[in-house]
Amino acid sequence: MANFPPLQQPQVLVGEVFSRVPEEHRRSQSTYAFVRHGNKGGVHSFLEGPVIVEGKLYMVDIAHGRIFAVDLSNNSWDVVIDYGGQPNGLAWHPVRKEILIADRKNGIMGLDPKTKELKTVLVTINGEWFKGPNDLVVAGDGSILFTDQGTTGLHDPTGRVYRHWPDTGRTDIIISNGPSPNGLLLNKEENLLFVGMTRDNSVWHVPLNADGNVTRAGRFSSYYGLGGPDGMTLDSEGNLFVCIVRLGHIFVHAPDGSPLARIIMPEGLGKSVTNLTWSVNEEGGEGEGKTLYITESDSGTVVKVDWNVKGWLGKIYYGS
Repeated sequence: MANFPPLQQPQVLVGEVFSRVPEEHRRSQSTYAFVRHGNKGGVHSFLEGPVIVEGKLYMVDIAHGRIFAVDLSNNSWDVVIDYGGQPNGLAWHPVRKEILIADRKNGIMGLDPKTKELKTVLVTINGEWFKGPNDLVVAGDGSILFTDQGTTGLHDPTGRVYRHWPDTGRTDIIISNGPSPNGLLLNKEENLLFVGMTRDNSVWHVPLNADGNVTRAGRFSSYYGLGGPDGMTLDSEGNLFVCIVRLGHIFVHAPDGSPLARIIMPEGLGKSVTNLTWSVNEEGGEGEGKTLYITESDSGTVVKVDWNVKGWLGKIYYGS
């Protein structure tokens, strides 16, 4: 899990197939933009950014510029919108009642899941176009934190992480030297931001000071392989779940970084484990359910696995 073996072998969990992109929604030719950014052509779909809203699991299809919704009650798939953009990540904003989209082409967008109306939230920063937004998360104060990845990497560590307040229009730069910033995650107290730096094959931890300044950023964890960290999530005990794309693993860390578990895909699936989200909490109280829904993009599959404690989506989801 890191540059040295753990003192104790972490638990290994194997996911199970929940659902697959139906044949009628699989396409033979990817969009030009998807291929141009270093991906292979002819991909049937490429799932990312899962988020559950009112009993439906929403996901983007990066390869074809679509957003899917899977009804969790009957496992039926629907194309919510096919708008010709380049959607990459999703987040539900419970106050604004809209699904936020990190779109490589159009910046940050908002989708009303009921009317399917699509609008622009943020397209430039001080007149400067983004490199290519990738993922986003909503903080307890309603602000939106998002990564601007583009094609940055160790050769060009200029990827950025922003924080935007929709009500005032203010936008701050949190990180400006990221080698491919991808997934991001706030701790439960929201005073620490975790950022998956894909081309650095690591997760950075970024303290968020009360005055808005960032100091003492560092590496939280390091990995191996040809890909790197992608989507992340948190459970109610503060443990971090990190998807490693092209490796097919999800590594689980304790809040101090210690390895706890490894989640792997069922035999026969691909290795593009891109992102994950929690099931709905039906027991009442704070926190989400105990089941993770995971996107495996090579095969167009949603995988699920049960965890031992509830998940956590952020302060804004629980009114705190």
